Amino acid sequence: MTTTPGAGLGAMIRTWRDRLPPSAAALPVGRARRAIGLRREELAELAGVSVDYVVRLEQGRATTPSAQVIASLARALQLTLAERDHLYRLARLVPPADDAISDHIPPGVHRVLTRLGDVAVAVFAADWQLIWWNRSWAALLGDPSSSPPRLRNFARDRFPVDDGPARLAAWPVTELDRDTTDLAVVSDLRRATGRFPQDARLAELIHDLSMGSRRFAELWATGTVSAHREDHKTIEHPSVGPVTVDCDVLTDGDSDRKIVIMTTAPGSADETKLRLAAVTGHAHTPVGG
Repeated sequence: MTTTPGAGLGAMIRTWRDRLPPSAAALPVGRARRAIGLRREELAELAGVSVDYVVRLEQGRATTPSAQVIASLARALQLTLAERDHLYRLARLVPPADDAISDHIPPGVHRVLTRLGDVAVAVFAADWQLIWWNRSWAALLGDPSSSPPRLRNFARDRFPVDDGPARLAAWPVTELDRDTTDLAVVSDLRRATGRFPQDARLAELIHDLSMGSRRFAELWATGTVSAHREDHKTIEHPSVGPVTVDCDVLTDGDSDRKIVIMTTAPGSADETKLRLAAVTGHAHTPVGG
């Protein structure tokens, strides 16, 4: 069996990497840069895989990447849905079904996200699985990349089933009304079960939290259905002190992706702290995804 030249898995990853300018991924562009698109190191950072693995994929020495790796590469390369599905098939994987929760971020959404400047923003899937964050988010809350991908879930953080540490924030975060936020998250998950009734990951999440968290089980039993739209939080940042932010949740179409944006009141001391946290954190916090 032969493969059309330039059409294999490695060749396509290289083609898509070469076409994506670093500015589209909110990466700095140095004067000495020779690569038009992303470097292998930059793609590896954005996708959360090793540089060596990207090299082996492009050279055809790694031919069976997992679905999780393919999903991460598709997000990092900002592929369209058709391109994402093609990437899955090249890896001999079945593309996600239309009725499954999507972790994919369309190129248009990526463009908007990268043009928000230093605003702290993250993207969650319909089941509150964290799928992307920018440097300002990591600088404000701590870098989530050190946590296993499966545990980067806001609902799992709200309703822990063990004594482990929080996975999405490196330092304490409080709300003005925790009970209201808890109910909003649970109600939003119930809404997701109506949109994605056959999704296995969502079903597993609901089962784990129902069995392991009494608080979640109590709120789930109320049957409330709604969406989590806004909140007010205070982050106990270790470098700049407490920062109070407005947290707004925008829902992206039928996929129910949630774009979470944290901002401060203009001209306030919190705005100054947020900018300082972003500046001091940019040197060592990667873009997620």
